[in-house]
Amino acid sequence: MKPIEIHREQPAPNEVIVQLYLDPNLDWFRGHFPIQPLLPGVAQIDWVMHYAQPLLTPDWSFSSIEMVKFQRPLLPGNKLLLNIKWDEKKHLLVFRYDLETQNGNEGQAASQGKIKLCR
Repeated sequence: MKPIEIHREQPAPNEVIVQLYLDPNLDWFRGHFPIQPLLPGVAQIDWVMHYAQPLLTPDWSFSSIEMVKFQRPLLPGNKLLLNIKWDEKKHLLVFRYDLETQNGNEGQAASQGKIKLCR
């Protein structure tokens, strides 16, 4: 139930950027919602942890969500940039999903948040 990963880079030891494609056949879209499928927020949080744990926070576990803001719906066929930064001092993963524009550049913020981790 993961998106299609197009590209991944790690510009710093505490940051990862992943370009994703939301395959319309993802199970997350089934039944959420019948008229216009939307990617649920729980999927977005799951994907942040999926990329952060092996790359940025291998010895850490999910504790709580400090803040999350869903600004734009994520639809089947969208291309996204997921940016995750790890602030070890505060034990926080800071993430942001941006919708890509037609020309492939960063677009509008779709969601963002902070996830508290623990050992």
